[in-house]
Amino acid sequence: MAGEAQGGRRAAAEAYAYDDDSRWSDYWNNVLIPPHLSAKPEVRRHFQLKFYQRFVDPEFVVEPLSSMKDGTKDSAASSSVPRGPNVTVNQRPATTGTNTARSTAGSAPPRPPRAAPPADGTLQLDQKSFQFLNNAWVVVMAIFAIFPFLPRGISDRGYRFSLAGNAIACAHCLYLNNQRPRSWNLRGLQQWLQSVVPSKDFLSFMYSLIFFSSIHPIKFAVIPVFCRSLEESATFLRRNFSNTQLYKRFLQRPCELLASNRTMLQMTSANSEIGIGFQLIFMIITPQRNLVQALIYWQLLKLFYRAPYTSQYHQQVWSRIGAKADPLIHRFAPVLERPLDYVRNWFLN
Repeated sequence: MAGEAQGGRRAAAEAYAYDDDSRWSDYWNNVLIPPHLSAKPEVRRHFQLKFYQRFVDPEFVVEPLSSMKDGTKDSAASSSVPRGPNVTVNQRPATTGTNTARSTAGSAPPRPPRAAPPADGTLQLDQKSFQFLNNAWVVVMAIFAIFPFLPRGISDRGYRFSLAGNAIACAHCLYLNNQRPRSWNLRGLQQWLQSVVPSKDFLSFMYSLIFFSSIHPIKFAVIPVFCRSLEESATFLRRNFSNTQLYKRFLQRPCELLASNRTMLQMTSANSEIGIGFQLIFMIITPQRNLVQALIYWQLLKLFYRAPYTSQYHQQVWSRIGAKADPLIHRFAPVLERPLDYVRNWFLN
């Protein structure tokens, strides 16, 4: 009976419309795996089943990805030393450089055994752990930046360090997900940029650079960075420390709360990003004006409006602003309708 139930759940999981679920694209973008594995359909199908288990049917059992393990075993078997009646133990495959010289000189000393992997709940210094430490650093520095009772020097340093840490984290994610251009000609760079520019990591990277280089700190700009890093840190803790006592006692409820209110975090970031755009416009008439920064940031807002990861949130915010502002402009300042139409056409084109 259990096997039949799991078979029915697997059929439902395979028939689930993942492309119509906005949570799937966010889940897939947050999976950090090598590019040569993410291109395989069986790997994508495996993570789709894990997504179904997490968000739709928690009782559905996902089998381990055997193809990755078999590939690892096959590669290990193919790289092992062949043994046979005509092959001695000291013989090795032909290589170049220093390895050839060592094989001709004699047999190499035996390698020490590999250390066993740490148990679940320990922090390994791998790529995901580096991302977690960087995001945790950004969260702490962002708190220093927006906390109202700290000295100005500490607050300004927290502002700079949080934006710098977020830029480093986004640049690292861009390198892991897209690597380098295949060819350093114009066509290769165009193809690489077409895959990089719409990603959330590139947009967040440019956002951090714009405000990190500003002369006058805009503390309001730390909020989207704080929301992004907080969400990434909570996701890492849920995936890697869910079995530890420290997590179950102190961190499980906050992480689950963040996971259930992810849309609220995204809407908070979208409201903050659009509000900063209007703040830069108002700052033009003040001594702290920076016209170049305002123009560059509004170009970035156009990307936010079109990017697949942020478009739905920004479009909702802009629709609310239009629903409240258009009747007031039509009633009290109709002379501004035509200039605003030009600005709207520029923003949408």
